[in-house]
Amino acid sequence: MKTQKKIAVLCNYRLMSERVGGMDHFYWLFDKECKQMGYEVIWFFPNESDHGEYNNLTIISAEDQSIEALFLKYITNTKIVFDVVITHFLELCTPFFKKIKTNFTCKVIAVDHNARPLNGYPLKKTVLKRIKGFLFSKHIDVFVAVSKYTTNLLVDDFGKQIKTKTVLVYNGINTGLFEKRTFRNFVHPTFLVASNLGYPKGIQDLIEAVSKLPENCMCKLKIDVYGTGNYEKQLEELVRKYNLEETFSFKGSRSNLFEIYNQYDYLLQPTHMECFSLSVLESLSANVPVITTSVGGNEEVIKNGENGFIFPPQDINRLSEILESVFIGKLRIIQDTSVLIEEQFSIQKMVKEHIALL
Repeated sequence: MKTQKKIAVLCNYRLMSERVGGMDHFYWLFDKECKQMGYEVIWFFPNESDHGEYNNLTIISAEDQSIEALFLKYITNTKIVFDVVITHFLELCTPFFKKIKTNFTCKVIAVDHNARPLNGYPLKKTVLKRIKGFLFSKHIDVFVAVSKYTTNLLVDDFGKQIKTKTVLVYNGINTGLFEKRTFRNFVHPTFLVASNLGYPKGIQDLIEAVSKLPENCMCKLKIDVYGTGNYEKQLEELVRKYNLEETFSFKGSRSNLFEIYNQYDYLLQPTHMECFSLSVLESLSANVPVITTSVGGNEEVIKNGENGFIFPPQDINRLSEILESVFIGKLRIIQDTSVLIEEQFSIQKMVKEHIALL
């Protein structure tokens, strides 16, 4: 009788009952597909949750310990032997991966979701990553990059020895969730921001860019900001500094963004660092073009002038120029932006490619 293959999935991803993100849908569908193939899957998260389809998953929660410590304690206590160990959002090339290989003759798949700083890591951290790559990369069988950008930086981070075992699997979204916008205002379009409100997301650049617009644009422009974060108060203060309270409206976090995107004409994402943005995919899926920076994998999805507009990160003057041109109708996006996402960035395609790695 064939032994059931056992898979451990370690995710340093806190489950939030008040919202459902793109990765939640991926986890649910991946678990379902694995079970249909006869695999047993055990998930290790920082916390438990039963929202959405999480009640269908077998979850071991870390609570007050790290995911790595939880997993090592679990396998010591249960003596369960896993055939495949997959990690999401965990630090790569650490002694933990050596410990996994010491316990099992298993396949280790490490997925890199980490965005890099705009100007790269400090020298000390760069050297440390190379050393860690030399010592521990041999204990990881497959490195999964979620963009071509990440593929290149993984090799830069940990050394050329991982190049042959680094594969590209783009993140995908559940395109069926997003209601499409059926028209687009080419003059005086509406804008939204959907982002964590932290400094690296660059919303302060957007506020500065709007402050430079001509008065006839500024007084009519409306931007709704969805999200929360540790830089929110500073952003609100900057809005008050430039008397832009009538332009910017902070809406807080919403669990139903998939129903909201199509109420707007453009998504604004002035980010300084990105790995591969699910917000970009979601907006395009709703037929809402994106104005964003040339960081991370953004240019692998956004084709300038076709489904959005690209500008250099922190280039406030260029962002202001694009905003003015789009607002008065000088620049416009004509095409249906959802087609690309349905064809190349669906969650079904993402799951299929992850299953193939098993």
